[in-house]
Amino acid sequence: MTISEAVVKRLYELCEVHDLTINKISTISGVTQSTVSDIVNRRTKSARVDTIQKLCDGLDISVRQFFDSPLFDDLEQEIR
Repeated sequence: MTISEAVVKRLYELCEVHDLTINKISTISGVTQSTVSDIVNRRTKSARVDTIQKLCDGLDISVRQFFDSPLFDDLEQEIR
């Protein structure tokens, strides 16, 4: 799994945990819906760290909590 795929899966996990939609996360975090849509639809290769921080702020979690998931344990090597 790539980091981009893991970020998308983690966002969906957090949506479920917090009983939110992707659009609602966008609204409460102040990240534009187009940016979140680009991330979840993989139109962007990677989410910026400041975007992840804003999403975490909206979810009232830390960046550490965001990445504290088995999804990030065995990522594919990005540089080859």
